[in-house]
Amino acid sequence: MTKITFIGAGSTIFMKNIVGDALLTPALADSHFALMDIDAQRLTESEAVARAMIRSASTGATVTTHTDRRAALDGADFVITAFQIGGYKPCTVTDFDIPKQYGLRQTIADTLGVGGIMRGLRTVPVLWDVAQDIMQLCPDATLLQYVNPMAINTWALSEQFPALKQVGLCHSIQNTVEELAHDLDLPKDGFRYKVAGVNHVAFFLRLEHEGRDLYPTLRQGYACGRLPKPPLLMPRCPNKVRYEVMDHLGYFCTESSEHLAEYVPWFIKGGRQDLIEQFSIPLDEYPTRCEEQITKWKDEARTMTDGRELDVIRSHEFAADLMNAIITDTPYAAYGNLPNTGQIPQLPLGSAVETPCLVDANGVQPSIVTDIPAQLVALMRSQINVQELTVRALVDQNPEHIYHAAMMDPHTAAELDLRQIRSLVDDLLVAHADWLPDWCRPARAA
Repeated sequence: MTKITFIGAGSTIFMKNIVGDALLTPALADSHFALMDIDAQRLTESEAVARAMIRSASTGATVTTHTDRRAALDGADFVITAFQIGGYKPCTVTDFDIPKQYGLRQTIADTLGVGGIMRGLRTVPVLWDVAQDIMQLCPDATLLQYVNPMAINTWALSEQFPALKQVGLCHSIQNTVEELAHDLDLPKDGFRYKVAGVNHVAFFLRLEHEGRDLYPTLRQGYACGRLPKPPLLMPRCPNKVRYEVMDHLGYFCTESSEHLAEYVPWFIKGGRQDLIEQFSIPLDEYPTRCEEQITKWKDEARTMTDGRELDVIRSHEFAADLMNAIITDTPYAAYGNLPNTGQIPQLPLGSAVETPCLVDANGVQPSIVTDIPAQLVALMRSQINVQELTVRALVDQNPEHIYHAAMMDPHTAAELDLRQIRSLVDDLLVAHADWLPDWCRPARAA
């Protein structure tokens, strides 16, 4: 029996998607799902949802729940991480509120920028602990890492645990194909594409539908004001930022406009409300979304955990197909985030990069991409600068690199001067003290 361990199984909806996909995959349908979380109530809710799906699917799958991580990991074949250290409250709220005091506004704050840096500092040490347990308790297991900041996490894991079988997985590419199909009124099954870059700032280097290049249609539609259409996935965020970047850089980004707006220096600027309005940038989007999801879950939890069967519907996540490919040695193509060992020679070795990957019994094997246009490489490097300095801070336990990472962040540097950035990072480190390693403290107070 295959053992699939979830670390952070209290993320019930995500757990539901992955378990559901596994139950619909014959080689995984009878798996043992070991659900682990530190929140006993959320863990109980997730267990009820998993059992309801198993009843509906009528498989031989089993479920165990754990608040002890090592017990959940013991003997696992696959480990899935999906957690948020420090939670929405207090840590995410802090990552928004303190920068606002400096005039620095954000939209999501989980990948880059001061919010992404702080989340990386909170998250990586826990991932290292998980990796250490994996190497002791289930060294042949593959870690499917779904936690943000994806690139920082993947890079830091590879630095400390080079023998760990890991891949960072994201659904931004699948989401973008669905959005483009919506905008162009085309069936998504006919799309063919090649993507490469760093997570959330990768680009569609080739984008076709049934052999037809879609870029001329996208560019003409945007120039004429026909695109983007009213949004499919994010009602508050018409997809204008990505189209504007495509118009100037030539290619379409894989991550949403609300994310991309805070990765670059061009859209969120103090005193430029016109840009916010013109490009429909949803400032404070993530806190707003979290509050809505908390309210929605209170209603969903009652219906999902009342003992009834739950319909099992396949999601668009890669995890189940990837696990199936490894178990059955059936080749499968997926996009994965892995340390750069040369698969993108235009980007620094060691950095975490996202490329097409072949998955089979040999694991996750990246394909080589050598044709990323220079302007996209330059933008990716601006992201990698921040990621690398954050990883160096963590690996070397060098608090100065936390400040350096924030200084190199494109959005932060466009808004604040060096002294403001240092003061802001000081304030964030103090506020997050309970969630950070001991060496993470303001340099001037050290």
